[in-house]
Amino acid sequence: MEPFAIHSTVRHYPNLPYQDIKEAILGKRYQLSLSFVGETRARQLNQTYRNKDYVPNVLSFPLTATAGEIVIAPRIAAREAKKFSLSPRGYHGFLFIHGCLHLKGYDHGATMDRLEQKYVRQFNLT
Repeated sequence: MEPFAIHSTVRHYPNLPYQDIKEAILGKRYQLSLSFVGETRARQLNQTYRNKDYVPNVLSFPLTATAGEIVIAPRIAAREAKKFSLSPRGYHGFLFIHGCLHLKGYDHGATMDRLEQKYVRQFNLT
């Protein structure tokens, strides 16, 4: 597996410095696959792996201590962006950061919130 790969089953997703963000959070050696999927596939993955029946905006799957996968549903992210006072592009970046932090071992809470904001600022995601 290469250190970073992007796959997509949808036509459009924002052009962001995904590899730079990944390396800042997870390091250069961490092997990460980023997939952009439609709502049907996102729901199926959520049902299969989390036993939850809704369309998620992002899913993180740790595979090993040094490899994982992040799945983002771009249409969901675009719809939710305004709720978080971010552009659709900025919110996609935020979700990618959120997924990387989960792979790094962080759970939801004050520390994760602080780190999300740090990386949002560092990569100028508005």
